[in-house]
Amino acid sequence: MANDPQSFSAKLDVPEALTFDDVLLRPKESRVEPDEADMSTRVSKNVELQVPVLSAAMDTVTEGNMAIEMARQGGLGVLHQNMDVDRMVAEIERVKRADELVIRDVVTARPDQTVREVDAMMQQEGVSGAPVVDDDDEVLGIISGTDIRPYLEVGESDAVREAMTDEVITAGEDVTAREALELMYEHKIERVPIVDAENRLVGLVTMQGILQRREYDDAARDEDGALRCGAAVGPFEQDRAVAADEAGADVVFIDCAHAHNLNVVESAREIKSRVEADVVVGNIGTQEAAEDLVEFADGLKVGIGPGSICTTRVVSGAGMPQITAVTEVADVASRHDVPVIADGGIRYSGDAIKAIAAGADAVMLGSYFAGTDEAPGRVITMNGKKYKQYRGMGSVGAMSSGGGDRYLKDVEEDEEEEYVPEGVEAATPYKGSVESELHQLVGGMKSGMGYVGAETIPEFKQRSEFVRVSSAGHQESHPHDVMITDEAPNYRPDE
Repeated sequence: MANDPQSFSAKLDVPEALTFDDVLLRPKESRVEPDEADMSTRVSKNVELQVPVLSAAMDTVTEGNMAIEMARQGGLGVLHQNMDVDRMVAEIERVKRADELVIRDVVTARPDQTVREVDAMMQQEGVSGAPVVDDDDEVLGIISGTDIRPYLEVGESDAVREAMTDEVITAGEDVTAREALELMYEHKIERVPIVDAENRLVGLVTMQGILQRREYDDAARDEDGALRCGAAVGPFEQDRAVAADEAGADVVFIDCAHAHNLNVVESAREIKSRVEADVVVGNIGTQEAAEDLVEFADGLKVGIGPGSICTTRVVSGAGMPQITAVTEVADVASRHDVPVIADGGIRYSGDAIKAIAAGADAVMLGSYFAGTDEAPGRVITMNGKKYKQYRGMGSVGAMSSGGGDRYLKDVEEDEEEEYVPEGVEAATPYKGSVESELHQLVGGMKSGMGYVGAETIPEFKQRSEFVRVSSAGHQESHPHDVMITDEAPNYRPDE
């Protein structure tokens, strides 16, 4: 009977759920050196990364700068949804254009412009040279800063045709990076215009661009060589998802605090049918949710309330400790070859590799990257230390900026007092570059693979085992009975 007290007391007969501090990886016999570990993985059915790390779709974490640097380092940045569609499209296109071999949006000069005009234009656009074209975009010459500064050979009011180099070395649209570089070295030039069969300008290859691509050999790139980019959309924003897809996003993340809402599931299924990009759905934390989503999703994102600025569990009373959540979802997803992303609660590199051991294919981090140079939050100083602003997407500030849809909240403008937030606004220590943070994070994860004796992530997931840790064991894991005088770059005791 519904009112039988014994039927309610049965609810207390439940299994224990675990999170990162509750477990450790059991060391095993190994011949694997950490530097030998292969961190490549998938974040969705068709998108591979060199490192299993994503930056969170939060408005104080991931915009264009973060997404570019994450992809250059082999990971993936997921643009947040608190921007209008036009800006989202512009940010996606900026990521896809970064490091491209052939620059399509070329700054050009006209032969009848003055030297002064072109000099000012190049400084404004941040370029050191420009092809000179006629009204039909036929290449007539090329002009650089060295041709016109400090106006030794020509005057400021002279026409560009008087200063330009008219013997232009060009290349066809099928030129490779090696061929372009050989042309540059042979003719001692720094840029090669790309032309079609009629000598019309279609692009530009620069030495700086080629060398930059060489610097990032392990970058996450699509089949055309452009950097990978993810974009988050609200659970019911189908037009936004289509716009992200058409702009070139490799993965569309349907971003919802509780994706096991049947209205969300139906909308996510519809979005999947309308886009060509892979679709990752989240967040979830149970086997039942995974079973409802694996039929169509290209990836699943796991995390109900583990984030450092998330208050979902204390506000709603609902949630799932992250290690248990990942294992439940991975049990289902692995049978359908659907990658799993563990989102939230990761403070140390050891937490990240534990999430992989629990069944995740990659991890998503927010606060870990919020303090970096590439994050959009501004730097503030408190008590002589530098911090960057960081807020949960369930905070009042984020929800009033458009993030309420993620939490299935519908509140009119100018009604902030009506919000029921599930996050806070805070500050996180300033950390420097994303590159340095990723170096420490991935290095620690590789060490974990070395302790288990696994060279690849699939092997690690199969070979790794957990041991339970008592509160005394947890205390023993951290530095204790000492005063730290020199902090390590991968361990912050205040975390």
